[in-house]
Amino acid sequence: MNDESHDKTYSISDLANEFNTTTRAIRHYEEYGLILPQRKGTYRVYSHKNRTRLQLILRGKRIGFSLAEIKEIIDLYQFPHGEDKQTEFLLSKIELRKQQLKQQAEDINSMLREIDDLEQKISQQKNK
Repeated sequence: MNDESHDKTYSISDLANEFNTTTRAIRHYEEYGLILPQRKGTYRVYSHKNRTRLQLILRGKRIGFSLAEIKEIIDLYQFPHGEDKQTEFLLSKIELRKQQLKQQAEDINSMLREIDDLEQKISQQKNK
């Protein structure tokens, strides 16, 4: 990636359209301290770094992380050796989320079996 792409700025609408999200959601991430745009008068101006952060936030939301967890992950970059700590932390969060999803899948499969059993019993009673 060249330096020009790092100097590029974006409006809130640009980012909302690019990432298929709402301007309201982006403002919410700002209020939470996840994204810190520059101001030019009444306009928000987003940097390449803000764009990257938004991409990370949305990816984290898709896999089920809370905003607090996402903030914790992003904030790890502020410290020396932050990337190593962030990687370790992120891997532990991903493993925990994977286990939660596996448990949810087991619970759903169990409920589906119960529904199938109930459906079969009702069908048998109907046919008597």
